[in-house]
Order: sequence, then structure tokens, then C-alpha cells
Amino acid sequence: MSEQQPTFTLRKDDGIGIITMDVPGERMNTLRASFAGEIRALLDDIQADASLKGLVLCSGKPDSFVAGADVNMLAACQSAGEAEALARAGQEIFTALEALKLPLIAAIHGPCLGGGLELALACHGRVCSDDDITRLGLPEVQLGLLPGSGGTQRLPRLVGLTRALDMMLTGKQLRPKQALKAGLVDDMVPRSILLDTAIALARKGKPKHKRKQDLKTLALEANPFGRKLVFDKALSALRHKTRGNYPAPERLLEVVRTGLDEGMSKGLAAEARAFGELVMTPESAALRHLFFATTEMKKERTFQGAEPMALKRIGVLGGGLMGGGIAFVTATRAGLPVRIKDIAHNGINQAMATAHQLLAPRVKKQQLRATEMQRQLALMTGTLDYSGFGRVDMVVEAVFEDLEVKRKMVAEVEAHCPAHVVFASNTSSLPIHQIAEGATRPEQVLGLHYFSPVDKMPLAEIIPHAGTSNETVATAIGLARAQGKTPIVVRDKAGFYVNRILAPYLNEAARLLLEGEPIEVIDRALVDYGFPVGPITLLDEVGIDVASKISPILERELGSRFKAPEAFGKLLDDKRHGKKNGRGFYRFDKKGKPVDESVYRLLGVKPQGRLPAGDMAERCVLLMLNEAAMTLDEGVVASARDGDIGAIFGIGFPPFSGGPFHHMHRQGIGAIVAKMEEYARKYGERFAPCDALRRLAEEGRSYY
Repeated sequence: MSEQQPTFTLRKDDGIGIITMDVPGERMNTLRASFAGEIRALLDDIQADASLKGLVLCSGKPDSFVAGADVNMLAACQSAGEAEALARAGQEIFTALEALKLPLIAAIHGPCLGGGLELALACHGRVCSDDDITRLGLPEVQLGLLPGSGGTQRLPRLVGLTRALDMMLTGKQLRPKQALKAGLVDDMVPRSILLDTAIALARKGKPKHKRKQDLKTLALEANPFGRKLVFDKALSALRHKTRGNYPAPERLLEVVRTGLDEGMSKGLAAEARAFGELVMTPESAALRHLFFATTEMKKERTFQGAEPMALKRIGVLGGGLMGGGIAFVTATRAGLPVRIKDIAHNGINQAMATAHQLLAPRVKKQQLRATEMQRQLALMTGTLDYSGFGRVDMVVEAVFEDLEVKRKMVAEVEAHCPAHVVFASNTSSLPIHQIAEGATRPEQVLGLHYFSPVDKMPLAEIIPHAGTSNETVATAIGLARAQGKTPIVVRDKAGFYVNRILAPYLNEAARLLLEGEPIEVIDRALVDYGFPVGPITLLDEVGIDVASKISPILERELGSRFKAPEAFGKLLDDKRHGKKNGRGFYRFDKKGKPVDESVYRLLGVKPQGRLPAGDMAERCVLLMLNEAAMTLDEGVVASARDGDIGAIFGIGFPPFSGGPFHHMHRQGIGAIVAKMEEYARKYGERFAPCDALRRLAEEGRSYY
């Protein structure tokens, strides 16, 4: 039986000990509680070796330093005390590293996140590569946690309170130049000389870290009164943002404040205690569920055993808002040449201008080199005919929602493109099997539904029809992932998944408005519940005209529960399309976004809020949950996991809930069914729980 390969190895280079971390059998390094004994033994060897003058810590992985702590450790914790013990163990190891008499320098290349950055902070100095994959951050708040191995204490002392809070409260990751400017690293160099630079720094002794502070920073951070202002302002801002739905940010503020006001040891004790308590919160459990779900999904490279086709060039039909966005993520994230076809130069020019507008600020902030921006822009070219399409491997169609136009696009693509080309329609509502009717190669046709704005929204729905080949699906998944999207495969039924569960939610918000609930009160109720924007604002953002086109399709295919309130026809008659033309439920002008009070007169409504915010939110959300249950029962989504990811990444379903299925699982299917039955008695049969939920409740089963 072979001896287990160590994670940490030590070699000497002319008096400098080089510690290499390389977790066996893993693509990236993660920290685990089981490493503690190995690290202690290594420290004993170092302290016993009088020939050592300094130390450098580096990674044995080619593309990462340390991606963080192994989140799987937390699932095994049965109590806050067990999780707190994990944090204390990490703190003790990092305190021992910090206490070394020899200078210890971290040589960082690639992701240095969470526990990885806490490890680097425990070192006496840090050097990072200038490579674009190098990122430094403490993103624990995104898992409903806070840094648990000293990060809440060391980061503010190194980079200052304001910058440290900005990093930890948002999970922001710094690029190499930003890290150098912040004082998070002592030097930034090309990867080729990273180790040599770290060794040279270790030979000089422990680096001295003196932050340059202006008078304002000194006034705010150097005394308790100034720090109180910083903390009070941060607390006010995060409460406005989180609506009290996320406990981790507030606990993080408390812990940082304890450390700065009462000292490092008290701060570390508060950090470990808060970490342990947060691990056991339902919010952290839900966010970790989401993390594991997306991580698992990223590993799925094939589709039902089929490999994706290699893509070298992409075509996009339509240079409007959606087409331009699709072309942008294809060029800048997937790194693929993309040819845009439009019927007019304006469409192509708009797509190019949008790409420039998105990239230019990144150059200004030194997040992107000007030469790299020009290289990415050069990947985008345009045409008014099909010139250049003879070499594309896949075409994404983003023209307006008209079935005959889309069928015409299929025929033209088959005539002008190679025989192997995949045709993907970015339709939001039209059935894919109807678009594929008459195609010569229907097995190479499918839906690829993006969400607006394409450069920001993370979800993509992949919609095969009954005749789409598995290789075509695998290829579309591959492109979406390369574009930075999280794709889910959904069945070819009206509304697909996201729009289908969204429609009842929006319709119920519309009913609340027609009952007299004020627009801003409805929106606030759903934002307080955890959605990024309220449903009325969302209607304005999507476009009232767009929503009105989708609604009849859903009603025709799925039944009367999708019937939109008839009064909304008056909005279109009054040319209220939403944000796109500046007129909707809100007025969009340079002064802001006030409610357009004339909407009430148009709809014959007298606004006077009656219902509690919780009831309004539940009315909208229960209908979404019911529809989600039906989609899974019908096979529209393949699993509860896909349904949770689709709802969170597609429409901003509250992440702290873990998604609609995780939320129902956590609340208890029986409790959800009882609440729906109560609302059905109060407000109508549309709230009656579907058969799928009733069956689960009767059989005592759940989604997870």
C-alpha cells in the first residue's frame, strides 16, 4: 500500500524554504480541517532548521493559489459549536504562521479566495502575478457566512476599514492592479518571475506595511467616533440592500467592530462564534445548496452521453439589444469570432457601439488593457448579407417574435451555412418544434433563450424539440457556458420554464394593483420579500408590449390561469410600453423614476393600500411556486435543482431561499399546500394547489 501523498512539501533554495501546497487529486487547492496536523508538523520542522532565513508559500497547481476552504466540511456540522470549532482550528493555524520569526511570503497566482486569502493574510507579505486569472477576495458572505480564519481581523488592519468592508460585504474580488493599489499585496509581477520575486522579498525580512492615508481616512478610521460613522453608514446601506433577509453582513460588521474596538483576540473569538452560528442558519444552508447545485452543473460536460461539437465561429442574426448582447458575450467571454447579420447598417453599428460602451469603462478602471479591448472588438464583424456565414458552426437567431420570420431564417441559414451548422433561436415564447417545421435538418435546430441584459443576466434556457439531437443540445450548452452563462435544459412547452412561472406572479401583482394597492407598495412588498426588483417595475423593464404578446400564447396553450387582466389593454392603447419609451407604470426621465399617477385614472383605480405587505408577497409567490411544481411534474425542468437555478438566475427568486423547490422543501410541502388552500378560499380557485403538490403532501415526500 503506497504512502499518502502530502499536501504541503518543503524544499530549500539557498536558505529560503519554499512551501508548496498541492492537494492530491484535485484541480484546485482547497483548505480542509484534516490539514492541521500536517501544517503543525511542517512548522515544527521549520522552527528546528537553523539554516532557513525566510519562507515562501506557493501553489503546486498551474492555475490557482487556493480557491477557499472546502465547503463540504460545513455540511457535517451538527451544531453551531462544531462549526465554531472548525473556525477556531483555522485561526490557530494561521496565528501560528503569523507568529513565525522567519519572514513568510505568499506567491499568489490564480484565484486566492476565502480561506485562501485568509492564509495569504496570515503571511508577512504577498506577491501576486499580473495574470488576468489572479483574483483576491473574501466572498464568504455569498454563502451566508463571514470569513472564519482571521480574515475579518487581518484585512481591515492591512487595507483599512472602508476598503475591507467593501470587499467583505459584497464578496468583491480584486484584480492584481487593484490589489496592489489597495495595499493587499506588496508587489505585482509577471508570472514568470513570481517565485523569484517572492524569494527576494523573503530575503529582505518581514515587509513593513504603511498605508497612505489622507486626512479624511485618518479622521474616520483612527478613532472610535470616526469608525462609528463608518459602521453606521455601512449598516444603513446594507439594510437598505438586504431588507434584513441576510444575517451574515450584519454579523460581519459586529465582528469587525469588536476586533478594532476591543483588540485582535476578542475579535477572533467573536469571528469564530459568529461563523459557527451563521453556518446553522437556514439562509446559509440555502446559499450553500445553490453553490453545490451550480458547481455540480458545471461538471456536466456532455448531454445524455453526447459530446459537444467544437465551435470555431459563431453567427448572430439581428444586431438589436438581444443580438448585440449575444454577440458581445460570444466575443468577450467565449473568445470566439462572431459575425452579425442585420437588415440595416444601424443594427450592426448599434451592436458595435454597445460593445464599446461596455468595454471602455473597464479600460478606464484598468481592469482591461486597451489592446485587449481592441482584440475583443475585432472579433465582432457585421454584414447585411450572408457573407462569412459559410464558415460558422452555429447561428443564434435574435430577430423579432414572428414564427414565419424565424422559419425563413432557418431556411436561409441552411442555404448559406455549412451542413453541420446548429441553428439556435433566442425566442422567449414561440414553440421550437414549430420553428423547426420545414427544416432540412431539424435535428440541428433548438431554442437558446437568453435574458436581458445579456451581458449581466446569468441564465440561458436550452430548449430542444422532440427531434433535436443530443449532440446539438450538448453544443448549445457548451456555447452558453463559454459565454459565462449557467444553462438549464427545458422542455419545448409554452413559456418554457422561466416565463411560465413568472407569468402568474406578474398577473397577481396586476390584480393587486386593480384592487387598489399602490404601485410602489406592491413593488416594495416583493423587494422586501427578497426579489431584486418589484413585479410592476419588472413589467416596465421587460416591456408591457412584450409581456402582452407572451400572455395570449400561454393562455392558449396552458389554460385560463394565464389570462392577463383585460384592463391592461388600456395601457397599450395609451402607448405605455415601459422603460423603452419612458412611459409605463412609472415615468422614466432624467429626474428619476416616479410612479405615473395618471395610470390609476387610466385603469379606473383609486390607490389605497389595504393588505399587509406579507400577504401581497405571498399571493404573488404562491402562484409561482404552484406553477413551478407543475413544470417539474410535466418534465419541463429535469430536476428540482434545475428549477431552483433557473428561478434564481433567471428572475431573481430570493437566493437566500435556495430557489422555489428548496423553499417549499424547507417550509414543508404540507404547510405550502395548507397555505394555498387558505388563499384559494380567500381569493379564488387559482390558488388551489396542483395535483403534484397534493401527492407529495399526502405521501410525506419532498423535493430534496
